[in-house]
Amino acid sequence: MKKILILDVAALGYELLQKEGVTSLAGLPLSSLIAVKPAVTCVAQATLRTALSVDAHGIIANGKFFRETYQSQFWCQSANLIYGPRIWESFRERGGRVGLYFFQQSLGEKVDEIVSPAPIHTHGGGMIMATYQQPRGLLDCENPLALWRYWGPLASPKVGDDIVKTIAHRIQRGDAPELLFVYLPTLDYELQRYGTSHKKVSQSVQRCVKQIETLCAVARQYEYKLLILGDYAITDVQPMGVSYPNRLLHKHGYFKTRKVKKMLYPDFYQSRAFALCDHQTALIYCIDPTCREDVRALLATDVMIDTIEDGMGDADFEVTAKAGCWFAYPWWETTVEAPDYATHVDIHNKPGFDPCELFFGRTPFSSSTRAERIRGTHGRIDAPVAMATDLPFDVTTFLDCAKALQAWLQ
Repeated sequence: MKKILILDVAALGYELLQKEGVTSLAGLPLSSLIAVKPAVTCVAQATLRTALSVDAHGIIANGKFFRETYQSQFWCQSANLIYGPRIWESFRERGGRVGLYFFQQSLGEKVDEIVSPAPIHTHGGGMIMATYQQPRGLLDCENPLALWRYWGPLASPKVGDDIVKTIAHRIQRGDAPELLFVYLPTLDYELQRYGTSHKKVSQSVQRCVKQIETLCAVARQYEYKLLILGDYAITDVQPMGVSYPNRLLHKHGYFKTRKVKKMLYPDFYQSRAFALCDHQTALIYCIDPTCREDVRALLATDVMIDTIEDGMGDADFEVTAKAGCWFAYPWWETTVEAPDYATHVDIHNKPGFDPCELFFGRTPFSSSTRAERIRGTHGRIDAPVAMATDLPFDVTTFLDCAKALQAWLQ
């Protein structure tokens, strides 16, 4: 039975590694790939697991608006949201086993082992640490890593050390699945906080390289082939490169809110349109279809928007930010109008991705709301991602890499 470790490394940009003098990983030469568009986590991981185009597997962003319930949600963990067969189906039919570790949208997936962060977010803004493991008790501990290092103001490249230690130990037990998918978020944090040139980013790259080489060395001892690839590349943000499409829609009466104790909460039931913001891409949902062309014309007035295209799935439009710009989700204008979750780490319920959660706010145990602090972003496909493998792949795009992996498994 074939054995392979697929290491999906967040923000593993080819140009970043070249800049830091990294020309190989685990002794394997680097090559560059064109990322899948939009270049965000869930889209890339769904592409890798299905070898299908974005419109075919249905994951078009890290979040989704459910028109039937008028609700938005980010980082939905159900594997059923991903359409299409998985690349490992014939592999499992022949007796191969599959492990999915720290991947998004993995819960309920038809594989043999799953490990995923699954904290409980309390109503007061706190968090109960918990890790989902299937089968239960798969690992030797309930929480193999400190989840406050996984995301939020305390997020740290150190989290990769814990992931590598966990997966290495799983392999060394001698009965690990033959096909291993592992997500490593090490590079994500300092790049978004500080951009590509900060000294902390250089330290993160060095740490990430060490983590990759440590895990790959263990995998090789157990005769695993290797595929290391990035899901997107982070690029620098201009000092004033923040666009607020929901403020624009709110100002012109398309996005409605309800005031509760001076705070403005979304009223999707009365809204005609709103933007689900996700780094350098935003999905525009015209809840009232009659306003579609008016909304397109209004968005065209935003100088930070590069393209406005017909949306995939049930989104009306997909807008892409210009290079050096990104989309922030807030609709309020003043601090007193901000909803209570604006200053919390609340990755699932905010109607938009919020990288400001990587910084502390002004009050204890709060996260920042200052979008101008963000220095790195992703979503566009201007910058290539890195790949290193000992498989005979001759590919130039992330999607082609997934197809080559599928063919190799078959």
